[in-house]
Amino acid sequence: MMNTTIEDLQAALAGKNETESLALLADLFPGQIVFSSSLGYEDQVITDFILKNKIDIEIFSLDTGRLFNETYMTLQKTNNRYDAKIKIYYPQTAAAENLVSTKGPLSFYESVENRKECCFIRKVEPLNRALKGAKIWVTGIRAEQSGNRHDMPQLEWDEAHQLFKFHPILHWSFEEVKEYVKSNGIPYNPLHDKGFVSIGCAPCTRAIQEGEDFRAGRWWWEDESKKECGLHAK
Repeated sequence: MMNTTIEDLQAALAGKNETESLALLADLFPGQIVFSSSLGYEDQVITDFILKNKIDIEIFSLDTGRLFNETYMTLQKTNNRYDAKIKIYYPQTAAAENLVSTKGPLSFYESVENRKECCFIRKVEPLNRALKGAKIWVTGIRAEQSGNRHDMPQLEWDEAHQLFKFHPILHWSFEEVKEYVKSNGIPYNPLHDKGFVSIGCAPCTRAIQEGEDFRAGRWWWEDESKKECGLHAK
């Protein structure tokens, strides 16, 4: 669609459920809509929407080179379950090699700047390649995940990437996500059963304790206000 406004899309999506919305966007932007999956609970729900209903949306994931083995197992089980091939993007070899050679394999623990450098090389740059040419970026973001996401719109304009972002399960609760996964027999990361809520790279993710914030297990050694990797502005 040429010169489509966010108001046009919001009007088109009004009254439609998650699957209907994804199918409509895929029809409106053929070959230009992608879904980024980290293979966590939320993303597995959206993967099921897309693959079970054969919606023409490319699913991709970022392999940082530092993921948990359980995450790779989830990727394999998901591909097998749906007879699919989730596209994988890796960091640029030269950049990753230079980082580890010059600063060591654990430089991200030493400062926020080092950690953000690692995130940029392993996640942000590959994401930029994955989004190249896309007009719609589907995500598994939920409003509950952090305070600054409570007032997010379900459909928004991403100025940095110059595309629309759509969050189909933005208003789902964590319990609703888990129930959908369990009741539909969807493969999920077994680390979720061990207290891991938000799962990223192995050196940067831990299980959370009862009562802790959803994001407490990510970059736990840093100040709460700095806990973003650059994939999402919010």
